[in-house]
Amino acid sequence: IIVTGTPGTGKTTFAKKLAKEKGWKYIDVNKVVDDNDLSEGYDKNRRCKIIDEKKLAKVLEKMIKYSGKNGNQDKKILIIDSHMSHSINPKFVKLCIVTKCAISKLEKRLKKKGYHKAKIDENIEAENLDICLHEAEDKGHKIKVVDTSSGIDLKKLKINEIIPPREMDFGIQAPSPDGKWLAWIPLTIDQD
Repeated sequence: IIVTGTPGTGKTTFAKKLAKEKGWKYIDVNKVVDDNDLSEGYDKNRRCKIIDEKKLAKVLEKMIKYSGKNGNQDKKILIIDSHMSHSINPKFVKLCIVTKCAISKLEKRLKKKGYHKAKIDENIEAENLDICLHEAEDKGHKIKVVDTSSGIDLKKLKINEIIPPREMDFGIQAPSPDGKWLAWIPLTIDQD
């Protein structure tokens, strides 16, 4: 699962909460960039690293491909957090979650993070134009949009509606006692 969106829209908070809630492995793309020496320099005007998105996508696709295979003990489901994660080929991705928020909230968040005015303006423009959403659509991802304007409460977001468990694990669905929702009951597969 990839989590993308304009910086400041709540990607990291959402991705970390989701990974913790589900017991999945959180992948910080900034760490992947550093660990794999993918930075091609530093843009002094924009105050950020220069990343070749195609090279990054190849590294992330390799991580997805080998997660949980060939004796790899890492958790099989990965949550990949980055505003560049939608550059991954959709054949490697079950779901692309795009975080969005109100512009006034975004501006406050970016100021709190210490972004300079030009970077705040650039990110507000990107959010107004839905750049991450449109790029993910153009790439062909299966997309769910999550509005984080009023915070991130996975229960209120009805995460099982966003990420149907049957698409991620082996198991069966069973109705809740009140019949209003379906619970996911994982099955253990005996390999004998």
